[in-house]
Amino acid sequence: MTEQKNIGFQDIRDEVINRIQCRIWPQGSLLPTELELAAEFGCARATVNRALRELAEQGIITRKRKGGTRVVTTPVKQAKLPITVVRQTIEDMNAEYRYALVSRTQIDCPAWLQAKLGLQEGVQILHLQCMHHADNRPFQFEERWISVDAVPHVVNESFLTTGPNEWLLSEVPFSNAEIAFSAVPATGQLQDFLSVPPGTPLFQLERTTWFQSKPVTFVRMTFHQGYQMRTTY
Repeated sequence: MTEQKNIGFQDIRDEVINRIQCRIWPQGSLLPTELELAAEFGCARATVNRALRELAEQGIITRKRKGGTRVVTTPVKQAKLPITVVRQTIEDMNAEYRYALVSRTQIDCPAWLQAKLGLQEGVQILHLQCMHHADNRPFQFEERWISVDAVPHVVNESFLTTGPNEWLLSEVPFSNAEIAFSAVPATGQLQDFLSVPPGTPLFQLERTTWFQSKPVTFVRMTFHQGYQMRTTY
């Protein structure tokens, strides 16, 4: 591959995976150094570094300072949970999407959210409640808190026609996220908005996103009865 031009990190990543699968580099074996791989592929060391970093994040290799890079003995499979646009999810089901803003208020950050996100007292938060429908049936009730400090221009957005999920993905980058899943009983607001009997078990997802260590948003999404989440690994 030394004669190829414009080698990207994806090319190196795929070739490393191929060599591992072909047992050229079996489990536990030590890979060449970044400098050696850069010379072989005819690219910058930074390109090799990015490829190996991604493979390490996927659990395929391990990297240790002064210890080199090795193929893991038991590769770890990692599920992929992309942050998707709920509108697109519904339309991919060949259903008609409808969005409705339930409430929008700017408030001082509540104490429980200060503790969760590590925010200072008095920080302003935009609190939103929204409904997403598929073919006029309740699909998801979304309750979201957005840090005004992290996203100052959010105060100018009405969210009357575009949901915060879709708006944030187009307007604000994020560097990492934390996700939690749970089953919750339908009570009060949830049973009303999702049109289910009291106590109905519902799938709920909570997600916090950050950008460069600054918390951006915390969202709690509760789905219709019988909802299933699928992923690949």
